[in-house]
Amino acid sequence: MDMFKWLEDMKNSKVKKAMPVLSFPSIQLLDITVKQLISDYELQAQGMKAVADKTDSAASVSLMDLSVEAECFGANIIASDDEVPTVTGHVVTTMEDAVNLVVPEVGCKRTKIYIEAIRKAKQLITDRPVLAGVIGPFSLAGRLLDVTEAMVLCYDEPEIVHEVLKKVTSFITEYIKAYREAGADGIVLAEPLAGLLSPSLADEFSSEYVKQIVENTQTEDFIIVYHNCGDNVLYMLDGILDTKSAAYHFGNSIDMEDMMKKIPNDIIAMGNVDPAGQIKNGTVDSIREETLKIMKKCCKYDNFIISTGCDVPPMAPWENINAFFDAVNEYYNKA
Repeated sequence: MDMFKWLEDMKNSKVKKAMPVLSFPSIQLLDITVKQLISDYELQAQGMKAVADKTDSAASVSLMDLSVEAECFGANIIASDDEVPTVTGHVVTTMEDAVNLVVPEVGCKRTKIYIEAIRKAKQLITDRPVLAGVIGPFSLAGRLLDVTEAMVLCYDEPEIVHEVLKKVTSFITEYIKAYREAGADGIVLAEPLAGLLSPSLADEFSSEYVKQIVENTQTEDFIIVYHNCGDNVLYMLDGILDTKSAAYHFGNSIDMEDMMKKIPNDIIAMGNVDPAGQIKNGTVDSIREETLKIMKKCCKYDNFIISTGCDVPPMAPWENINAFFDAVNEYYNKA
């Protein structure tokens, strides 16, 4: 599939399908736990197929699990039955640790499961693109250094951060290539931690490395969708756009209309209904109201696609998820 044509066709369409980051709630459809989902490629593929069958989304987006890559580097992971896995502790403390950090082989730990899940999902889902999920370089470095410590080191000992970033960027690049070889049509690259940096630090410690990843993996038939749900993305936008990702996805910490005013018309941007506050904890009425509010402000921009601000939590009620899609249909039926 020519994925840049797919983006262009979406931009030119008067009725645009929603593209939420929606995968973990498949556990409810399959009657399984998160622990089971993250450990079995067949269940992941079946879950993606179940979500695709139940929703009229623009693409099938796999798990936004930001623990997978860190686990490969030796990080400790906490997994539960109904929450997204998290990383605890740190792997790198000193420059010596950074130098000695070994770049793992793609396919180690759960990366093999996730790659196979996409290969299987591509066989099951044939009516829309299939996008895998990968963590961004600074967000991965932060999980290896400890998030708070990584922020401090950007000022105090930036050489440690850069040493880690070089290694994680190499790994992420190869991981993405493995997804491409497995048949994925692209990936959503999640770089939320960079959204806490100042624009200059974000350029130095995130965007420059994301740009390298994009240059080495993005093709006509394989795109990078850059995701950042941080507070500072409006101020970081020049650097973010300089990554040359094919499309961009933003979180609900910003006013999406403010972002659309800054995004060039030929570039797709997506966002940003609150996945936790609304999709998981809101009501059918509040989700309808919030979704329509964002669409009324942003759909005047041809390059806007309605989405969630981040990944939808595993236990978000399907009644609420359906309310999001119903609101999208309502907007276009009235337009």
